[in-house]
Amino acid sequence: MTVLVTGATGRLGRVLTPTLAGYGHPTRAMSRTPKGGDGVDRIRADLATGEGLAAALDGVETVVHLASAPYQRGYTRQVDVDGTRRLVDTAGPAGVRHLVYVSIVGIDRVPWSYYRLKLDAEAIVAAGPVPWTILRVTQFHDLIDEALTRLARFPVLPVDPKIVGQPVDVHDVAAHLVRRISAPATRTIEEYGGPEVLGLADVARAWLAARGVRRPLLRLPVPGRFGRELRAGALTTDRGDRGRITWSDYLAGRSAGPG
Repeated sequence: MTVLVTGATGRLGRVLTPTLAGYGHPTRAMSRTPKGGDGVDRIRADLATGEGLAAALDGVETVVHLASAPYQRGYTRQVDVDGTRRLVDTAGPAGVRHLVYVSIVGIDRVPWSYYRLKLDAEAIVAAGPVPWTILRVTQFHDLIDEALTRLARFPVLPVDPKIVGQPVDVHDVAAHLVRRISAPATRTIEEYGGPEVLGLADVARAWLAARGVRRPLLRLPVPGRFGRELRAGALTTDRGDRGRITWSDYLAGRSAGPG
C-alpha cells in the first residue's frame, strides 16, 4: 500500500513520513520543496497550483493530507481550501481508496478565520468521491513551546488562566496515523488528543521552570466568544484515543520515543 503524505516537510509530516517508512509502508512525501532521505520517495507538487499533483498521486492507495498554509491571507485559502479541492478531484480518478485529512479539534466551536477555512476543507473531503476519514487533533507540544517562547520576550507572560487545553505530541499523532491508515475509511470525524487536560497557567508555569525562564504571569482574560469557547474546553476532547506523551515528558525531552 503506497501512502502519499502531503505537507511532508511540515511539523507533523517530518515525523510521519519516516515513521510510515519504518513500519514498512511505501511512502511518498509530497511538498513544494522536497528534501531528505530516510527511505522515503520525495516528490515535488504544489496544491496551490495543481502542478505535479497527478504524478504525485499515480499508483497511490492512501493519502494522508497534512498540507496547510496558516495565516498567510489569500494564500491560505489557495492551499487549504482550493488545494484540498484539487487533491480530492485528482485523487478520485487516480484510484485512491482512502483519504485521511488531519484537522484541528475545536474548529467547529472557535470563531477564528483559519478554523473556518479548515471547516471548508473538511466539507470538501466529506463531499468527495474518495472514502475518507477526518482526524481532528489537539494542539502540538512544540507549537505551544514556540508560542510561549515568543511571549517570553516580554517582561511578563500574559495568560488567561481559565483556558484549558489538551496538548499532544507529534510522535503520538504520527503513530496513531500509522494505525489509522491500516484500517478502513470511516467517513466520520474522529478526534485525538493528548493524555491530560491542563489549564494554561499550569502549562506556562511548567514551561518557565523547564526552560529556566523567570517571568511573572499576567492574568489577561481573552475577550468575546473566542475566549468563552477556549475557557469552555473547545480545544479539548473526550472522544477517541489519547496519546501517551505528557507536557512534562515533552519538556523533559522525552517526546521522541516509539509510539
